[in-house]
Amino acid sequence: MTFSKILTTWYLRNKRDLPWRKTTDPYPIWLSEIMLQQTRVAQGLPYFLAFTKAFPTVFDLAKANEEQVLKLWQGLGYYSRARNLHATAKYIANDLKGVFPPDYKNLLKLKGVGEYTAAAIASFSYNEVVPVVDGNVYRVLSRYFNITTDIASAKAKSEFTLLAQEVIDKENPALFNQSIMEFGALQCVPKNPDCSVCPLNQSCMALSLKKVNELPVKLKKLKIKNRFLNYLFILDNENKTTVNQRTSKGIWHNLYEFPLVETENPASDDVVLELIRNEIDGISQIVLLESETVIHKLSHQHLHITFWRMSQDTVFANGLNYEALNKLPFPIVLHNFIANNKF
Repeated sequence: MTFSKILTTWYLRNKRDLPWRKTTDPYPIWLSEIMLQQTRVAQGLPYFLAFTKAFPTVFDLAKANEEQVLKLWQGLGYYSRARNLHATAKYIANDLKGVFPPDYKNLLKLKGVGEYTAAAIASFSYNEVVPVVDGNVYRVLSRYFNITTDIASAKAKSEFTLLAQEVIDKENPALFNQSIMEFGALQCVPKNPDCSVCPLNQSCMALSLKKVNELPVKLKKLKIKNRFLNYLFILDNENKTTVNQRTSKGIWHNLYEFPLVETENPASDDVVLELIRNEIDGISQIVLLESETVIHKLSHQHLHITFWRMSQDTVFANGLNYEALNKLPFPIVLHNFIANNKF
């Protein structure tokens, strides 16, 4: 059997039962592909189900306000995906009358839709012969054909895309794309794959050369920035608290957070206390909640987060009780803190 035939045969026997695979409607396929960027299926599936329940059509998503969308997205990370999703839904509903572009070239014009997502929608919805190339596909192709190109290099995308175009099943590109992605997710996994049960083990070059764990090659290392965030959980005279919306570009754009004191380097408790007292008047009963200290790891940043609980002799103009606070979208690390600190 050919490479593509072996993959599709394996897929039909081993595929996971996932809701977006039971339709050619581009709306749920688009939703799933955006959600599964940088996200495992097990984590993304509950969000997909929640979104399709709250917003059954692209018109429903378009009519939602951004806070609703961000609240449902809470915990999925990479929040720019949610903002782009919402903007694109409004464009499709209002400008395109609810009709998704019918081909790869025009799908690429949608906000938040890159080459991989456009290829996925084009093949799964319209059976266009265009290959998907994601991390799973890089891994399968690099191992099977012994490709040593650094997948972080500039030329990798075009090289692997050309190869995928050569091996794709021209008669059923949707099935082939699903197959190679699922094969990388379940069988040809990043670490210690079980090659003894692999249907490609007779012709896999990496296996014959004993290079399975060396491929794909990825040389570029991410530079991680450390940030030190001290969040101030302040209660006023009416036992209400205050939060701010992050309006600047960067992480957590348009999500909410408690007042923040950030330091460039690790700082002693005394230094942080002095910074807090310099910034906020009327503070009393200030306590460092050491049990809530966390390191929150993002793709390019490690956030060292501490929480300080305090009282302020004032009444906040827009103070929030616990119920009101819970209706707002927060980064998951702050959402978890709120869940643990009812007031």
